[in-house]
Amino acid sequence: MDQLASYWWLLIIIIFLFGAFVTVNQGYVYVITMFGKYRRILLPGLSFKIPWLEQVSKKISIQNRSIELQFQAVTADQANVYFKSMLLYSVQNADEETIKKVAFKFISEKDLMQALARTIEGSIRSFVATKKQAEILGLRKEIVEFVKAQIDHSLEEWGYHLLDLQINDITFDQVIMDSMSKVVASNNLKAAAENEGQALLITKTKSAEAEGNSIRISAEAEKEAARLRGQGVALFRQEVAKGMTEAAEQMKKANLDTNVILFSMWTEALKNFAEVGKGNVIFLDGSAQGMEGTMKQIQALMLKQDS
Repeated sequence: MDQLASYWWLLIIIIFLFGAFVTVNQGYVYVITMFGKYRRILLPGLSFKIPWLEQVSKKISIQNRSIELQFQAVTADQANVYFKSMLLYSVQNADEETIKKVAFKFISEKDLMQALARTIEGSIRSFVATKKQAEILGLRKEIVEFVKAQIDHSLEEWGYHLLDLQINDITFDQVIMDSMSKVVASNNLKAAAENEGQALLITKTKSAEAEGNSIRISAEAEKEAARLRGQGVALFRQEVAKGMTEAAEQMKKANLDTNVILFSMWTEALKNFAEVGKGNVIFLDGSAQGMEGTMKQIQALMLKQDS
C-alpha cells in the first residue's frame, strides 16, 4: 500500500510539474487569469503558472497584421465611389497596460475587425462627401492622411497602432466610368487637333519664310546680274568708242575717208543680224539712199557724243 501511495504521489507531482510550466512562443504574449480575473502576462520563453488555478485566458500576437477592406462612398455631386484598401496594423507594444486593452476591449477578434472596418469606412465616407467626383482620383494621398488622423486616437484606445493604409483601387459606376473615358478621349482629340494645327502653322510659316528668302535671293541675284550686264555694256561701248576713235585718227593721218568705218559697222551689223537672228524678221532699208540715211544718223550720233 505504501508503495502504491508513493506511485500516486509521484504521478500527482509529474502532472503538477507539467501543468506548472508554460512555453510562450516568440511574437506572442499570454494573458493569465485566476478565477476569471486578470492576474498577469507571460512574455516569450518558459514561464511558471499555478496549475489548475491560473489559466491562459488569451494568446495575443504582437506581430503585424493586415486586412483588406471594400466599401462604398458618395461624393458631393452624388456619384458612387468604390474603394479597395489594405490596412496594416499591430499591437502598440508588449507593455502590460497595452496588452490588457487588447485582451479586454473586445470580446473577440471578429468584433475588433468589424469596429476597425466601420471606423475607416466612416472616415473615408465623411471625407468623400465633401469632394466632387472629378477630384477623388487625384486625392488618394489626402484620403489616406485624413483617415490616419481620424482613427489613430481610436486605435490607441484599443491598444493598436496603424502602420499603413493603402487605397489600391478607386472605381465609379460603369456609366460614370464610360463618361469619364469619353471626356478623356475628347480631350486627347482636342489636344491632338491643337498640336496638328500648330504643326501645320509652323510648316506653312517656315515654307513662307523659305519662299520669301528664295524670292529675295533671286531678286538680289537678278539685280546684281543686271548691274553686271549694264557695266559690261558700258565697258563694251567705251571700248567700241575708243577703238573707233583710234581708227578714225589713224585714217585722218593717212588722209582716208572716215566713212569707211561707218560702212564697216553697217556691214558688220548686217552680218551679225544674219548669224544670231534666230529666225527673227528685221526690216532694213538696203538701198543706197537708205544706207546713206543710216550713215548720216550714225554720224550725227558720233558728233553729238564728241560735243
